[in-house]
Amino acid sequence: MTTSADTQNVRDPELPGRLLAVERDELIPLLRSLADADFARATRACPGWTVRDVLAHCSAALTRVVENRFEPGVFSPESNDRDIAERADWTNAQVVDELERGMTEAGAAIAEAGGPLDAVALGEWVHAGDVRDVLGVPGAYAGAGLPYALELLARVTRERGHPAVHADLDDVDEPVVLGEVSGEQPPARYLGDAATLVRLYAGRPVDGGGFELAGAEAGELNIFGG
Repeated sequence: MTTSADTQNVRDPELPGRLLAVERDELIPLLRSLADADFARATRACPGWTVRDVLAHCSAALTRVVENRFEPGVFSPESNDRDIAERADWTNAQVVDELERGMTEAGAAIAEAGGPLDAVALGEWVHAGDVRDVLGVPGAYAGAGLPYALELLARVTRERGHPAVHADLDDVDEPVVLGEVSGEQPPARYLGDAATLVRLYAGRPVDGGGFELAGAEAGELNIFGG
């Protein structure tokens, strides 16, 4: 995993696609094993959305990427709700099929876009964690894609000018530097596990403590807003 500031400054165009492919291989078999009742479960991270709604949003977003369909207002709450409504008559299997295709094909389109769509892959990975969280799957925001997700998170937070955070992770060998590092002030410090760090940056519920954050407020880390 890339962690040095020098290497972080170089975009790896294949990284989002690798993250999507690894997540596809973990998530799709799980989804195909679910009962219909599992798709109707309410999510914690996305109030008002069921597991199926989250998956329909994810599959629609990736299809838009593959087809290069980005009309004004795309990915707004209203646009997302319309995408979900357009799939209301689909079976759960059809939603999963579209998601699998998107996770397979979107990497090339994201790479070609030159950077603006990289965060879409990170968002898809986080939403997969939202689904696992509802289903009680251990390691909801971890798994095989975690190294790629942390690398992408570091780049996205740096490019968006988020506060610098030096993260010493209990379960990752090397520290991760997130946000925009400057000489004006030292970075904030995070101590804890990687999944909790992901939850904080994604604005997801954090159960209990188990981490330390000094020099920044948790709300400052959220890259998705709201």
